[in-house]
Amino acid sequence: MKMAATKILFISFLFLSSAFLARSAEVDDESEFSYDEKSENGPAKWGKIHPEWSTCNTGKLQSPIDLLNKRVEVVSNLGKLCTHYKPSNATLLNRGHDMMLRWEGGGGYLKINGTKYQLKQCHWHTPSEHTINGKRFNLEAHLVHESDDGKTAVIGIMYKIGRPDSFLSMIEKDLKALASTKGVERAIGTIDPKLIKMDGKTYYRYIGSLTVPPCTEDVVWTIDRKVKTITKRQMKLIREAVHDESETNARPAQPVNRRPIKFYKPEERP
Repeated sequence: MKMAATKILFISFLFLSSAFLARSAEVDDESEFSYDEKSENGPAKWGKIHPEWSTCNTGKLQSPIDLLNKRVEVVSNLGKLCTHYKPSNATLLNRGHDMMLRWEGGGGYLKINGTKYQLKQCHWHTPSEHTINGKRFNLEAHLVHESDDGKTAVIGIMYKIGRPDSFLSMIEKDLKALASTKGVERAIGTIDPKLIKMDGKTYYRYIGSLTVPPCTEDVVWTIDRKVKTITKRQMKLIREAVHDESETNARPAQPVNRRPIKFYKPEERP
């Protein structure tokens, strides 16, 4: 009898855990909200669409934010960004407002303060969601990672108009193939996340949230300071592939609320 009760409790725990993860992760169907400020389901009203999205309106650690120099504490103890990515089978999914590249079984991991965060997916926002000293860039990539206990860490990479980005060039045909579909996940073979080249030598670090519903908080954000380049055509492809009739899929900046923002810069050797 004791054994049966224990088994029921364990199954209940698994169910609740998976339900929590489902609520805390980014939504795969983005059709219920919009980025139109004047819309009934626009950014200011995301928290009223579903009870489990209420944090979008009530949270005090929301993202994105403006990374202002005068707010930033320069530190040298965080260390160079420690990623251990590996080539893995990947799929592309048009979620409604963005294209998501998902690694089946994870694409390796990011290590922060001894915790491993498995790379789950990557998606893009135009223009950038985070700003640096009020400056907005043309595109921002988000590499979303999860730890075994359900915590999230995201790396943000900014892009400006310039030379083509080699990673986007590599998946261009797949992006075009999905442009007329929605909610269909397309296998695109083995993709090496290391090809999304980032600098990682200097970066911002702060605690924030997901930038799409359910806007879950306590997300560890790392914003690479080195700005990369894309062409206008690549930016247009990323935006138009989703066919959501919106000019942007970037959430407006959120209040910082006195959060500490660190900027990692290694000490210069004499």
